[in-house]
Amino acid sequence: MSHPATNPSFDIAHLGHVEMLTDKFDESLDFFTRVYGLKLSAQDGNSAYLRAWDDYEFCTLKLTRSDVTGVAHIGYRASSPEALERRVAAIEASDFKVIGWNDGDLSHGRAFRFEDPFGHVFEIYYDTNWYTAPDAAERAALKNTASSFTGAAPRRLDHLNLLAEDVTEFRRFMTTCLGARVTEQIQLDNGRLGGCWFTVNNKTYDLACTEEHGGGTGRLHHVTYATDQREDILRAADIFLQNDIHIETGPHKHAVQGTFFLYVWEPAGNRVELANSGARLILAPDWETVTWTETERKKGQAWGLKTIESFHLHGTPPVRKA
Repeated sequence: MSHPATNPSFDIAHLGHVEMLTDKFDESLDFFTRVYGLKLSAQDGNSAYLRAWDDYEFCTLKLTRSDVTGVAHIGYRASSPEALERRVAAIEASDFKVIGWNDGDLSHGRAFRFEDPFGHVFEIYYDTNWYTAPDAAERAALKNTASSFTGAAPRRLDHLNLLAEDVTEFRRFMTTCLGARVTEQIQLDNGRLGGCWFTVNNKTYDLACTEEHGGGTGRLHHVTYATDQREDILRAADIFLQNDIHIETGPHKHAVQGTFFLYVWEPAGNRVELANSGARLILAPDWETVTWTETERKKGQAWGLKTIESFHLHGTPPVRKA
């Protein structure tokens, strides 16, 4: 039997990029290019513009020199110039903080910025720079892929996870401002939402928000790139081991969303994931949110691995102790 339609407006095409802050710029850049396997599209005075080998855009991770870690902003690409204007109108009509228009950067044109109630800055843009391989070494052997690959070789930007003190309020922000829908969520025994997984298209999710347990504000939990297959993640674990990268947890399989995962900390302490969700998509226009109970979550990950303490508490920037 069919249910009421839950598909969003599709004004937003996809998660476009994340700007990550690092207080160890050279070490972080070496990790993301040589070890993790992202491609360097360009650099300016303070930032490196990075992308995975099959990301069509010029940049999906903007790595920026800073005296702190965490996330500077999250960028979503609108599905058309008209869709961008519709989303801007919806945001301006809401009670969420509006920052306004900016001129963009090396990777995209003008963008409209706004802020969630927890200090995370978002932007929406349409005009973007498509990546073009500069030489034969970067050009893919197959013309239907964007470039060659090295290192752990993730294929594309997949999602990010933000931390918030009130996941229910963050859900209101995502549905109001981005037209997102919730595909899965965690319902705690105390009545609060422990986490929500959002999509703006037919992917299972492009952003997750989980409850802040570390006492911070506006923090990043992790950024994730997708691999072609699970075996890529197993090979990546050996690459990280060989390069003395801190492996926090995995490889293993999540119960929520069913992704095969591996989490590491890059040199500045930002958590980064490699994940493979197989062929799983949310195609149903009347998809009903899957709700996990607190008891179910305490069982651990899909195959019984218990979630380690640092996964609940570690985020960036770190919380300074009094």
